[in-house]
Amino acid sequence: MIDAENKKICIVGMGYVGLTLAVVMAECDFDVIGVEINPETVARLRGGKAHFYELGLQSRMARQLKRGKLKFETPEEAVGARECKVFVLTVGTPLNDEGNPRMDMVERASNYVADVMPDGSLTVLRSTVRLGTTRKVVKPILESSGKKFQLAYCPERTVEGRALEELRSLPQIVGGLTDDDAWRASRIFQRLTPTTIRVSTLETAEIIKLLDNSFRDLFFAFGNEVALLAEAAGLDGIEVIHAANTGYERTNIARPGMVGGPCLEKDPHILAHSFRDFGFTPRLISNGRALNEELPGIVSQMILDWAGENSLPPDVKVSICGLAFKGRPETDDLRGTPTQLVIDAVRRDFPSARLFGQDFAVKDTDARTLGVEPASIEAAFDGASVVVIANNHLGYSRINYEDLSSTMNKPALIFDCWDCISADSHDFSEGVTYLRFGSVKAWSGR
Repeated sequence: MIDAENKKICIVGMGYVGLTLAVVMAECDFDVIGVEINPETVARLRGGKAHFYELGLQSRMARQLKRGKLKFETPEEAVGARECKVFVLTVGTPLNDEGNPRMDMVERASNYVADVMPDGSLTVLRSTVRLGTTRKVVKPILESSGKKFQLAYCPERTVEGRALEELRSLPQIVGGLTDDDAWRASRIFQRLTPTTIRVSTLETAEIIKLLDNSFRDLFFAFGNEVALLAEAAGLDGIEVIHAANTGYERTNIARPGMVGGPCLEKDPHILAHSFRDFGFTPRLISNGRALNEELPGIVSQMILDWAGENSLPPDVKVSICGLAFKGRPETDDLRGTPTQLVIDAVRRDFPSARLFGQDFAVKDTDARTLGVEPASIEAAFDGASVVVIANNHLGYSRINYEDLSSTMNKPALIFDCWDCISADSHDFSEGVTYLRFGSVKAWSGR
């Protein structure tokens, strides 16, 4: 049974992190108020419509709305929020134009909570933040209210596409301002997941989230560097990685591919920015991020080299397939997508090109925001001189490339950034070249 003081939860910010958490907490029998600054999003959510794709989210959200366990309101309304004794901040922390982390959304959300919270409330910060933010930013704002409060940092660590599942299974890291604060936060999250890990300080919990995503980014960067060095030596990097990994548990090199998204493209920067206060530069992490950021330009240069060798006309049709930042698990999320950098690079290198974009999950209206004309997979290939497979959606492994490549304008190139296509088991139309990132080998249609 849930303690009365923890029964009513207010979650501030209904993005990917906040909405998935709200649904799962409602399923665990909490009474949840989701506060969102955008009134259009609130109206949509009240109507049972999620504003992004996550497997199972919409039906499960609608079920909790019907049960009355989940409600949504704007900050101006603050009717249900004033009855809550637990507040969870899940607002965004993007980078500014200079590449530094923005904490203004955290500040705004903290001020909102300071205004509406009753005495004795618990505030849990869940956003990815600069080291020390909970203590140095959130705590003073709550103190300015003159109310008694408790404070904890409990990072979100789910992967998009499996968030609802992972919220019920992943261990929850809990750091509190005091031991009592950590225990209270732990009791709440124990309703969701079988394992909570209490750490000694707020900052310990904060840095764990930053290191989780920095490790992933560096893991992928190593795979990309292997692909690049193998290519420089005239070797097939895909073959090298596959052979090195097979049956040898001490080696686990990532398959090469472009790296982005709302977390990996910013969290290493937030980590590096945090350590300016300590006079330390995390060189390995920063270099890995820099390499991953260079990759879209490298891909564009490879395409440019091929185009020059084959004398493509200036008004060439180029189709980018895979617009979301990843394809597995499937998502429609365009935040931080490296595909945008590929599109920008292609437009720079081919200023007169006609650019089309295709994705199995992204809506046409969203695709246009990247500067491409939306197309079906058939239309993307039809008349194109270059097709780039830019993410690893399973759909790109199941296409009949012989039929699709026959509609391309010859000579044509299919460039696979993610090794999605098993080239040895596919036929390509005559005049079509297939290249993949990390391999010097080229396959030609026959």
